[in-house]
Amino acid sequence: MEDATALIEQLEQDRAWLLEQIDRGRWQEFRLDLAALERELGQLLQRASEHFSSATDQS
Repeated sequence: MEDATALIEQLEQDRAWLLEQIDRGRWQEFRLDLAALERELGQLLQRASEHFSSATDQS
């Protein structure tokens, strides 16, 4: 469980970094695709976080 939580936290940090880079105008030609990827990653991480939270609560 701790490994999964640590992985989710690291991916959240990576997601924040990606969003910051997009906002600064990096990779203009890929901006729309990267923004869509960032949103999907955010949704996935939210679901994973909720899953592991509920699994921890049930223990």
